[in-house]
Formats: sequence, structure tokens, C-alpha cells
Amino acid sequence: MIQLINVKKHYGLQAVGVSKINAVIQPGEIVGILGENGSGKTTLLKAIMGLTDLTEGQVLIEGRSPVEMYDELSFISEEGSWFPEMTPFEYGGFLSEFFQKFDMSKYNKLVRFFDLEPQKKIRTFSNGQKSKLEASAGFSKGAKYILMDEPFQGKDMLTRQDFLKLMISSLRGEETILISTHQLNEIENFIDRAIILKYGLIKADFRMDEIREQGKTLADVMMEVMGYDEKRYKALFE
Repeated sequence: MIQLINVKKHYGLQAVGVSKINAVIQPGEIVGILGENGSGKTTLLKAIMGLTDLTEGQVLIEGRSPVEMYDELSFISEEGSWFPEMTPFEYGGFLSEFFQKFDMSKYNKLVRFFDLEPQKKIRTFSNGQKSKLEASAGFSKGAKYILMDEPFQGKDMLTRQDFLKLMISSLRGEETILISTHQLNEIENFIDRAIILKYGLIKADFRMDEIREQGKTLADVMMEVMGYDEKRYKALFE
């Protein structure tokens, strides 16, 4: 279980990352962390990972700090955690020494699945290839908590489909997953719950079954929460 207790992260005197975040994420939940650019999605995921110092509040994972639970956490982000001068083969060897539960066999299968050259320097890879390598490593750590920050960024439609299939097939059924993305249609049938952020605050927190019963889509709810007016553009032509 992940507990977010009055979590605040401010940058300087004015910029707000997240503010007054209180939430509980149950074991095995798949949760979409949604919102516009600058809403606090990445900051929240980094706070859960223990990758940023909080201004106030506390994050607990199974009652312990993120630092104590680091071996059970996997962070898949567009920033990447790879070393540019390493090859995928060397990077896998490094991870297997660093993470006790790292599954080298699974990692090698994923590298082959994504058609990545195992002996080629990572710095020579395209952004899309680096993203695929990051996913291969992240899903091979054997972590109970998988956090993904814009995993579909820079991927074409077919690659996004492959990535989603990879996520589904890689799960053992006991992982807790948090996924931040703008690709709502890609995750609508994958997540159990959605948390929508705006200006660093939780503006909506609901289960997908609830909105389906109302005949709404995830995009519908996002537009409502953000106050988006579909007819606003027409004023330009009046």
C-alpha cells in the first residue's frame, strides 16, 4: 500500500509541484495519474520514488520510506536511467548486480522483442530506442511497485500497442502500477482508477467502473475537471 500524507513539494518561493496531496493506493491497483502539463504528475511520481525532497508531508510504502523500499520500486521515465557509454548487454549486467530480483532472462527477451542491438552503445540509440530499453529494464526488476512517467512519449501507434501488450503480459497480478500519460485512449481499459491533478492538487479521484456506469469516457471526465469548453474556439470566427 502507498500512503500519501499531506505531500507538498514547492520549487523556490512560488512554484508549486504538488500541494496537500492525500491519497491511499491499494496493493494491486492500476492507477492513472492524469492532468495537463505542469499539473504535478512527474513531481508526484518522483516523490513516491523518493527522488525529490518534500517541502512537507510523508510518503509511506508498506509503512516504510521510499528509500527503504527502493528494491521494490521501478521507475520507467522518458529521462531514462541508463548509462550512455554502456551497451544494453552491459547495462543488464549492471542491473543484475544492483537489483537482487533482476530477471536477466526476461530483460534479454525484451531487448530482442524491441529489436535493440545488445552490443551497440546506448548513446547511439534514437530516443524511441532508449525508451524501449528503459521499459525493458523497468519490467525486469521484479518490483512490486511500477511507476511510469509518460511511457508512450515519442512512440508511434504500433509501438504504443506493443508497449501496452508488454505491460499486460509482464504483470504477475500483484503489482501496483501508477502511470502518467496524456494518451487517455491507450489506458482507458487498462487502469482501475484515475487521479486527476490540477495546479498540484487532486481535483478528481474515481474508479473507472463509476464513470462507465455514467456512460462517460475518461476524456469526458478530463474535460469536465479541467473546465474545457469545446465551443470556445468558435468565438474566434464570430
